[in-house]
Amino acid sequence: MNYYIAREIASPFDATVTATIAALKREGFGVLTDIDVQATLREKLGVEFRKYRILGACHPPSAHRALETEERIGLMLPCNVIVQERGPNLAEVAAIDPVASMLAVGNPALRDLGLEVRAKLERVIQSIAAP
Repeated sequence: MNYYIAREIASPFDATVTATIAALKREGFGVLTDIDVQATLREKLGVEFRKYRILGACHPPSAHRALETEERIGLMLPCNVIVQERGPNLAEVAAIDPVASMLAVGNPALRDLGLEVRAKLERVIQSIAAP
């Protein structure tokens, strides 16, 4: 089992980030964090790295259900979604597979919730269109 869901999109990096955030919103997710890995590595380590963003996405109803089921599940939240540049006008969007992360917790009550969130993230990734 993969720990992620991914798709390459023939689109410039910045446009893909914008489209990804919009697709997440359409599916009911908010973006709580947005980490620019390229800028952070340049600033902290003085190294160059490809364009790479980590979006911390949260689907509030699902997060609430998970927190009610498992008190420490916040360690696994939010769902991370990455956008990374693969080449000129080519980007990859990938999301954590919540089923894989929920299985690691060992609480069978979280499996159905993981399946629901996985379906939402799959719809997000499939809905992102090249401009």
